[in-house]
Amino acid sequence: MCGIVGYVGDGPVGSIVHNGLENLDYRGYDSAGIALVDRDSADLAITKREGEVSGLDVPSVSSATCGIGHTRWSTHGPPTDTNAHPHTGMTGEVAVVHNGIIENYAALKDELIADGHEFTSDTDTEVVPHLLEQQLEAGHDLQSALESVVDELEGSYAIAAVEAGSDRIVATRHESPLVVGHGDGTAFLASDVTAFLEHTRDVTYLQDGDVVVLDDGEVTITQDGDPVDRPIETVDWDANAAEKGGYDHYMLKEIHEQPTALRQALSGRVNLDDGTADLDLEFPPGFLESLEEIQLIACGTSYYAAQYAAGLLESVADVRASAQLASEYTFNGGRDPWRTLTVAVTQSGETADTLSALRRANGAGVRTLAVTNTLGSTVTREANDSLFIRAGPEIGVAATKTFASQVTTLALLSIFVARERGTLSAADARSALADLRGLPGAVQQVLDEAETVREAAETYVDASAYFFVGRTYGYPVALEGALKLKEIAYDHAEGFAAGELKHGPLALVTDETPLLAVLTEGTRPAETLNNVAEAQTRGSPAIGIVDGTVETNALDVTFEVPSLGTATPLVANVYLQLFAYYIADLQGRPIDKPRNLAKSVTVE
Repeated sequence: MCGIVGYVGDGPVGSIVHNGLENLDYRGYDSAGIALVDRDSADLAITKREGEVSGLDVPSVSSATCGIGHTRWSTHGPPTDTNAHPHTGMTGEVAVVHNGIIENYAALKDELIADGHEFTSDTDTEVVPHLLEQQLEAGHDLQSALESVVDELEGSYAIAAVEAGSDRIVATRHESPLVVGHGDGTAFLASDVTAFLEHTRDVTYLQDGDVVVLDDGEVTITQDGDPVDRPIETVDWDANAAEKGGYDHYMLKEIHEQPTALRQALSGRVNLDDGTADLDLEFPPGFLESLEEIQLIACGTSYYAAQYAAGLLESVADVRASAQLASEYTFNGGRDPWRTLTVAVTQSGETADTLSALRRANGAGVRTLAVTNTLGSTVTREANDSLFIRAGPEIGVAATKTFASQVTTLALLSIFVARERGTLSAADARSALADLRGLPGAVQQVLDEAETVREAAETYVDASAYFFVGRTYGYPVALEGALKLKEIAYDHAEGFAAGELKHGPLALVTDETPLLAVLTEGTRPAETLNNVAEAQTRGSPAIGIVDGTVETNALDVTFEVPSLGTATPLVANVYLQLFAYYIADLQGRPIDKPRNLAKSVTVE
């Protein structure tokens, strides 16, 4: 999704802003631009273009003291030089960058045109600098002008603006992330901390309605015109964590980081002696014991993690549990909000569909819990409680280590809830926790066999389509495996519940459609193997991920994983990630920046 960068301070402002945009390169975008304030000429120097940041020229302004930059992911108007941000109004005195969508831009634009304003782009954003100019002409300064303008806007937005002749940046947010970085006599602004992490790890996460002014390294924040204090937090991972570290792609690096991410997810949370998961969660007395339903809401990869978790919760906690697509979620009748827990699962904590669903749950009086990777994100402020997956930065658009960390953290949650409800014995809890503690080592075993996955990818890289199947906990893993291949290789891939193959999908099976099956503990492998055989008799090559649970000599290719109970399919998923990666790599795809996709989807 679109990215914002801002900087105020000494030094090469243009280079710092440009570098910040490069750090946001992973988010997915189609055009980029920079605006610098020239202290000597009191003008704005702007460059913008369709295409990548690497091809964007930095304005030649040696006397610049502040600047803003942007990477655009098109919503209104195609990716062109003209539609790229920053945008200006009639006078060219104000430059604006914007993430999100101005839903009432058409009506505002009509009013401005009637007042004599002329527009040059197709974007919704361009109304903002025109509205700011009106306020400046009426005598407002940039801060009060922005405060007045946002009262007219409907939708979601993060907006940053600079003015000719002024050495400051003014910004605000509503349902779209913005974070401030505090340096030594300098200040940064971005939609993601990775933009400026090599400069500072001291950050402030802005809240909806905050207006921030960055002026000569000083930061002031107001809400409804009144000063507010927002905490300064320290990001606990450094800039090196967001570098490739010798890997060809961020995605491959992050696949290999999964043992570390899993250890972080488990650290301090597993009490084998007592058979408990220590999650530092406090629910009202009696709430979990009287719970009737747990709803997990999520999108994409997080939704498949939620599906996995729903099965675990029903199995051990004896409570009705369901995974629901956030974009389809409603709190329907027949449910008691006082005996319902809604869990919002989102890597970024800023996923628009998930936040909207969370707000519907909050509005119904449901207790809510956020499961996220991002400290200070919107979801953590709007949910009643938060549980962090601790995966560290994930730069590749296709989620890998965050899926593993989400499932692991949610598995801990299922044990926590079950023990509080008294539905899981200490002995069974110790066994489940021991399996989870075995995950980092088991995943490392898979990673050590990565070359065998490359060989299989070389064999099947020219397939016309790929089908992934599994049962119970293997089903969401099959869905996630198919999604990874679609995302980064652009090949047709589908995930199915294995028993559904015979109810239609078998019509698609040929000798050019490999079938990848999860055949481990926790997936009813014997039944799934029967479905695999049905596909094989129709010519489909069969690739199985196995743990010795069933005899699999008839498979064309097998990948072995250690058995860890219901956690085993999560280990199997690593093979599917590697398979997708190598297929895409052999095809020369832009793996970290797949077309049309973004890391953090902040519009509905």
